[in-house]
Amino acid sequence: MHKSLLLAITALCASIVSAQSPAPAPAQGKLSVHWEELTGADFRDAIARAQGACLLPFGILEKHGPHLPLGNDLLNVRYVALNAAQQEYAVVFPEYYFGQIFEAKHQPGTVAYSRGLELQLLQETTDEMARNGCKKIIIVNGHGGNNSLLPYFAQSQLETPHDYVVYVQGITRSAQGEPKHKSNPATDMHAGESETSMSMIARPDLVHLDRAPQESGADQARVKLPEGLYTGIWWYARFPNHYAGEGAAASRELGEFEARTWINGIVQAIRAVKADQESLRLQNEFYERSKHPLDTPQ
Repeated sequence: MHKSLLLAITALCASIVSAQSPAPAPAQGKLSVHWEELTGADFRDAIARAQGACLLPFGILEKHGPHLPLGNDLLNVRYVALNAAQQEYAVVFPEYYFGQIFEAKHQPGTVAYSRGLELQLLQETTDEMARNGCKKIIIVNGHGGNNSLLPYFAQSQLETPHDYVVYVQGITRSAQGEPKHKSNPATDMHAGESETSMSMIARPDLVHLDRAPQESGADQARVKLPEGLYTGIWWYARFPNHYAGEGAAASRELGEFEARTWINGIVQAIRAVKADQESLRLQNEFYERSKHPLDTPQ
């Protein structure tokens, strides 16, 4: 009886000590690269781990031939951006599709914001990203219609001082060693062989390859102008179906190559941006000198 009581008391004391002792810290979870998936505390850790480098994958909502989804550019660019950020850590901003797409307003499903709103929203987005610690913002373009908009936006950062740098990473799917194309590369521009192949990797469930021959992606060449002379109606004049190329020629082999090439390009961009210590310094120097241009050394 005495021995049993002693054992019970000993067990009770041990349990009290155990209850009062701090529990072992849980193993640190893997930080998501998705901005929207992080908690507030994890977001702080993520920005530190990313060294302030954040990706803004930039897509659009527009028709992509008869066989690809309206959000194809956004789906593809987010696929490569998220995979790149897993290899070289960066925080990836949520879905962003507020770009330039006036040339597709005649097609169903197109969402074309006014030019003023496009620029204002993009500026406020990068400003807010920077306020949250993203001092090196890489806009990863996924839409050919943004090829002029985004460099202009980056250039316009010199208008007023910013404590962060905007970089623009273009679409980099082609490279040496690419599998041979089945269609004409000269017109393989929109929902054609290359883009459809990429979509077969990023979102194969949304590719309707059997529908690709239902419309023509041929160049109709309805406006004849000298080389170097530009007009905004050029795309509609050539590809009114908003389809350029032959989507039916797509293959997973080509898609895997293009996805890998694009991902590798973004990984290299993230690493270069993390190592870049000059852009912000020179940007600040420029802001200061622009206040007193007559004092700038000649």
